[in-house]
Amino acid sequence: MSREFFLKIAKELNISGSQVDATASLLREGAGVPFIARYRKEKTGALDEVAITSIRNRLIQLEELNKRREAILKSLTERGQLTEELKESILRVETMSGLEDIYLPFRPKKRTRAIIARERGLELLAKLIFTQKGVDPAVEAMPFINPEKNVETREDALQGARDIIAEWVSENETARYRMRKLFHSRSTIRSKVLSGKEEEGIKYKDYFDYEEPARQAPSHRVLAMMRGEKEKFLRLHILPSEEEAISLLESLFIEDVIDFRGEDSLQVKTAIRDSYKRLLSSSMETEIRSDIKKRADQEAIRVFTKNLRQLLLAPPLSRKNVLAVDPGLRTGCKVVCLDKQGKLLYNDTVFLNRSSEEGRTKNSEKIKHLCNKFEIEAIAIGNGTGGREAEAFIKKLDLPRSPQTVMVNEAGASVYSASNIAREEFPDYDVTVRGAVSIGRRLMDPLSELVKIDPRSIGVGQYQHDVDQGELKRSLDDVVISCTNAVGVEVNTAGKELLTYVSGLGPQLAGNIVKYRNEHGPFRSRKDLKKVPKLGPKAFEQSAGFLRIRDGDNPLDRSAVHPESYSVVDKMAGDCNCSVYDLMKNRDARESIVIEKYITQTIGLPTLKDILYELAKPGRDPREEFEPFRFKEGVEKIEDVKPGMSLPGIITNVTSFGAFVDIGVHQDGLVHISRLSDGYVKNPDDVVKVHEKVTVTVIDVDPGRKRISLSLRKSQNIS
Repeated sequence: MSREFFLKIAKELNISGSQVDATASLLREGAGVPFIARYRKEKTGALDEVAITSIRNRLIQLEELNKRREAILKSLTERGQLTEELKESILRVETMSGLEDIYLPFRPKKRTRAIIARERGLELLAKLIFTQKGVDPAVEAMPFINPEKNVETREDALQGARDIIAEWVSENETARYRMRKLFHSRSTIRSKVLSGKEEEGIKYKDYFDYEEPARQAPSHRVLAMMRGEKEKFLRLHILPSEEEAISLLESLFIEDVIDFRGEDSLQVKTAIRDSYKRLLSSSMETEIRSDIKKRADQEAIRVFTKNLRQLLLAPPLSRKNVLAVDPGLRTGCKVVCLDKQGKLLYNDTVFLNRSSEEGRTKNSEKIKHLCNKFEIEAIAIGNGTGGREAEAFIKKLDLPRSPQTVMVNEAGASVYSASNIAREEFPDYDVTVRGAVSIGRRLMDPLSELVKIDPRSIGVGQYQHDVDQGELKRSLDDVVISCTNAVGVEVNTAGKELLTYVSGLGPQLAGNIVKYRNEHGPFRSRKDLKKVPKLGPKAFEQSAGFLRIRDGDNPLDRSAVHPESYSVVDKMAGDCNCSVYDLMKNRDARESIVIEKYITQTIGLPTLKDILYELAKPGRDPREEFEPFRFKEGVEKIEDVKPGMSLPGIITNVTSFGAFVDIGVHQDGLVHISRLSDGYVKNPDDVVKVHEKVTVTVIDVDPGRKRISLSLRKSQNIS
């Protein structure tokens, strides 16, 4: 990658070229984004994950541009079409669309009307007309009549000449550049229902006859219309005014735009109109469709990744014995008991909705017995059908140790329970048991459990199945990796799935770690990781700082201090005449350290400051403290919800048009963007976040359509 590209990226991100150069070098060496951001601050100038990810993605784009540039140069060279001037233009261009515009006239084509006209010897006539020197096209066309070449009449000759001119216009680099700008600035996106599809496509009713400026169309509307078109309910066009587009072309190619007195200019004018309608408009519309789709995808993916980050970093209950309930009315509730590490100890089926007193008493005693036997400290109840009923039943019981009862969002639990991961983890249990275990573990540690599920199944996205799936997966993987490494992973209890996302590992090494741990017992120190098969020096360097050993031989192993910096900490402790353990416990000793004294060629102030922070709070979990939440009692189904009610809720999804809130009635309500705040809200995720606890006001309820309208505004207007 050339220095020019580094400088280009630096300018785009408002950083220095040396920062881009250093980051690119680390990426080429195989370093992951979290590792670079956390442990290579001196090299990058303390760039954060967002900047490093932007550099990585831009490098990939520019690499693709370079590959295409090289392919075009090779193709032109092989066909003897490459001139020095053309080569210079190709090397100078900075965008893929600009590169393709330069190459377009030279691209091998199918037999077009212009090619056929050239074969009939009409290119000279086209040139005579296109120069617009005042020639009479009717006279100039006569010598080109040739029945043997299927040019029977003067009009045949003129039509062929116009076909050639139309192609010249459509392939002109300046024309395409100007037309592209017009399409992006002045296009209107228009949607119409296909005839006879009104009833079948009723869910797209808002777009049956719809239009708005394309550049203003929000992501969710663009993706909705494109989905409707894909499902063959809508017809979609994205075009500027035809006359405005043609006028732009005429200003470029007609010698006297104001006065079309020359017959040759009139022929060119006719060719321009044909060029736009037959060639340029469809080409440009394809481009703008792609660009608008890409923009909509980026916004949808941005919202999805932000929601996912907030969900993954939801506060964990941490290590407690948990009884988890996967609710059910007809088939009963699956109940499981888990120990502090999430290990399955017991499972059973309990019918909590028994109508008889005898049945209710029997099941009450069973729940009490399980809570007593397994010393249950918390109860997790899935928020699916029957969840509120199960919650009400359990809360009435006089349980030992008074465990807190928590409703858990079970979105995606069924996906996990039927997955290969779940079958491998619990080969002797059916999907109901696996689902209940997942609900319990989500309460204990959302991150560890949710990494087992495809993020697209968790329910925090917007049109996630309509966006570029490759880009979506890359972005979601980045978020999971970022969250996993930000929290850190306890190497002696983590499963393969969570370890997979640790910087420098991946599925194979994660599996090797679990296998080694099972065969040799818990790791006593980070350096023992080097004994894991195939975990070489590079993987150790990348991963060690993110792997925690809570009760290991070295107290630093439970912190985010990297093993490569242990010697610095040892020196600090020695200078303070204490052990590393004492240094971590003694605030006065830490505050006496003059960190500038420990600066070396490889360790600077950023890393030293991180080390001191870690010594004070070793392995600190960045997630917030867990706080129990309760829905309003007596409001358990949509029929219980009335306009004007003030209800507690949890935000389950944030989209570009508002936020969905779980109020405990098995149907999330929508807070439209206009009701998220008393002030103007441009982006909903500026004011609310997934898993945030809120108090909403009910605006409207439609039980038939299962729709609940809510508001977060302090001053409400219910009417």
